[in-house]
Amino acid sequence: MEDARVVAWDELVLATGSTSFVPPIEGLDADHLLAGTVPGVVAFRTVDDCRRIVETATSAAHAVVLGGGLLGLEAARGLLARGVHVTVVHPQGHPMDRQLDADGGAVLTRVVRGLGARLVLGRFAVAHRPATPETSAEVVLDDGSTLAADLVVVAAGVRPRTDLAAHLGLEVNRAVVVDDQLRTSLPHIHAIGECAEHRGEVPGLVQPGWDQARVLADVLSGADPHATYAGTSVLTRLKAHDIDLASMGCVDIDVHDPDHEVLAFTDPSRGRYAKLVLRADRLVGAILLGVGDAAGALTQLYDTGAPAPRDRLVLMLGRAVTRAAAPESVSLAEMPGSAVICRCNTVTKSAIVAAHRDGADTVPDVAEATRATTGCGGCTSAVEGLCSWLRSTDPSPDPAQPSRRTTPETPAQTPVPALNAALNAALNEGAA
Repeated sequence: MEDARVVAWDELVLATGSTSFVPPIEGLDADHLLAGTVPGVVAFRTVDDCRRIVETATSAAHAVVLGGGLLGLEAARGLLARGVHVTVVHPQGHPMDRQLDADGGAVLTRVVRGLGARLVLGRFAVAHRPATPETSAEVVLDDGSTLAADLVVVAAGVRPRTDLAAHLGLEVNRAVVVDDQLRTSLPHIHAIGECAEHRGEVPGLVQPGWDQARVLADVLSGADPHATYAGTSVLTRLKAHDIDLASMGCVDIDVHDPDHEVLAFTDPSRGRYAKLVLRADRLVGAILLGVGDAAGALTQLYDTGAPAPRDRLVLMLGRAVTRAAAPESVSLAEMPGSAVICRCNTVTKSAIVAAHRDGADTVPDVAEATRATTGCGGCTSAVEGLCSWLRSTDPSPDPAQPSRRTTPETPAQTPVPALNAALNAALNEGAA
């Protein structure tokens, strides 16, 4: 260890995470940038990075964001809200190219530009010139053009931390290679999270790490020595004001693919785009931009793997959760217990109901019992809606008598429609 301590172990788990990827840019030293010692340039990754961006933005007129993925667009939207002129430079033909197809990317491009940001697509930065007493700071692009850059935010992706794994002699590809039990190439050494590569995939979000941790805990503790990790169905949500975007599953499927059914709706002038991909009558992928009313129900349909309704128009409107004739809003009573409320920590409706039965009646209580809301926080309003419904079904809960608590399948009374609508709206906002 860094302080020269030696710690004995029987099983070693690597959870070293990742660090910001700094592309080769003349004038920027990656080590100095990651250490936070380059004036006016921030590699966007941590809470401390957010603070530095906010501090620098107070005196910045022009900002350049390098990268048009999730973090890049979130940073751009935040800077626009602070009155900064923002240019987003992205090397691909449309932003969020890993989560969107070309048509969805074109609509998102229009939405972002409509908010006041400048998007420079198909270009990348090759040099950074810091400010001098005579000149302002600027970024040079590969075509020789320059951009004023009082602030530069680097959001070009992440790179797994694999130095320790390589030193130990483990197999490393893009990250530390693991099998379905999260074992590396050497016995008694495991890896999880953003430093692990499972079936060729390296996670970039928190939810797969939590799922892997649960499996590995079962294996190492003996609770389930044969537990395996088969992957995580990841939903990506762009958390930026005035941009309502969710992407899940397989989305880069052609409309004429013989093995899939693809439904699409495009309304560029209003910033709306929806694409649903079905296989064997199940929703296996979706892009939902500007159609928040449908996001909550479709997310549940994707999570549960329930059959899609025969009326595909009903499906496009999001009026399907577990059956073809679902109500317009998500009924809390009919919502399956397996519905994921907090995706960061994979907390289901059943887990929250169980916590309520044990006396957790408020959001902080539920957070302590289940970890719901302790990730990105996007599900807070959904958890509050569920807590309100649970309290309404049992107005005088007695923790000493858990049998009086409501179960997901047998509510004590009909849920209040307003609470149904509140939770549906919350899921639309916070499913992440």
